[in-house]
Amino acid sequence: MQKRVAEMFAGVGGFRVGLENLNTGWDTVWANQWEPGKKVQHAYDAYVSHFGENDNYSNVNISEVDKTKVPDIELLVGGFPCQDYSVAHTGAEGIVGKKGVLWWDIRDMIQAKFPPFIFLENVDRLLSSPGPRQRGRDFGMILFTLQQLGYGVQWRMVNAADYGFPQRRRRIFIFAYRKDTNYYNEVTNTNDLKETVLGHNPFNTELPISKELTAENEGRIDEYDDIVNFSDNYSFNFGNVGIMHDNNIFTAKATAEYNGPHTTLGDILEDTTTDDSLYLDNKPERMAKFEYLKGPKRIPRTSADGHEYVYSEGGMAFPDDLNKPGRTMLTSEKSVNRSTHVVRDKKTGRLRFLTPIEAERLNMFPDNWTNTGMPTNFRYFTMGNALVVGVVQSIGSGIDEIIANEDELPLANQYNPGHIDQVQHTKQLDLDI
Repeated sequence: MQKRVAEMFAGVGGFRVGLENLNTGWDTVWANQWEPGKKVQHAYDAYVSHFGENDNYSNVNISEVDKTKVPDIELLVGGFPCQDYSVAHTGAEGIVGKKGVLWWDIRDMIQAKFPPFIFLENVDRLLSSPGPRQRGRDFGMILFTLQQLGYGVQWRMVNAADYGFPQRRRRIFIFAYRKDTNYYNEVTNTNDLKETVLGHNPFNTELPISKELTAENEGRIDEYDDIVNFSDNYSFNFGNVGIMHDNNIFTAKATAEYNGPHTTLGDILEDTTTDDSLYLDNKPERMAKFEYLKGPKRIPRTSADGHEYVYSEGGMAFPDDLNKPGRTMLTSEKSVNRSTHVVRDKKTGRLRFLTPIEAERLNMFPDNWTNTGMPTNFRYFTMGNALVVGVVQSIGSGIDEIIANEDELPLANQYNPGHIDQVQHTKQLDLDI
């Protein structure tokens, strides 16, 4: 079976780097990257600088892409922003996703190409968004859509540091598989969704979990008669592991089970840097600001309705502990911000920001991956948006095992799922609502 990949929201190529690190024949045949509001598309330029020019790489808004012209693929991958995935009535026009919500472009790509397998990434709060009143609605909408399109789905929230990687970065990874795959039939024949969560799936191959699950929860995804009713009313408590198969949901809270080596922040630091702008003692006011931002606080505040309260915030290590993995890196890295890493230079002992190479190493990219002509601050920005390559590689290894057991499968122009109902009413996406 071939292993052709289309990469949506490609960034600087994290999914591709992770899969190609496996050296098992993954072939990225199409990619799209577009940074809204940017005159210069630095991330796309970096992608092309590493992987070459190709007519199948596009640098346009994904909503403008004719998905039917994407080459046939066996795997669709992408890391997409966490947004509100609700839908709204538009009368006789059918159903429309809120304007600008990128999940619906993924849905359109799936409906155009029907890849046998899908591998997606998002922030961990997706499992509970949009909030207490409809906790889990947004993730449920994704499951609902994939079920209607003819897929089973599994997910795992992974903290990369739990498996020895150098960053405490929590992300939700989603693996979907078409109903005509051998793997879907394997899950059906197992007839125990909990057993699948604990057993044969792409996450457990290299990212094992304890057999002791807590907060187990079961439900169904077909309790609502249409997609708008679902969007308006659905709520569910999703755990950090789970499966949706033939409308049935099993989810729970799991803990990582890993006894191997751990990479720390100190392990990925360069010995020193000659870039004097990275050192904090050049600007005493900057040092003082960091001491305040990183320290504990109790701040009196007044809410919009006049209620007085005290905002409390605990202290953070300052500088960061080099004997632990790095904290989650944000797009604001290197700014004077509470979330920014501050480290003690190994050679000089001076406090400083991370170097761009160290930021790349936190996500396990090769050194100087973003040194492609983009401004230094944008190098940090792209890494704040990136994923930990080692996690993709680990899950990719599990997907490799599954694909090795597959027969040749029909592709987009040959595949007819034969059961799509709600999806037929969700084609209109370009209305301004």
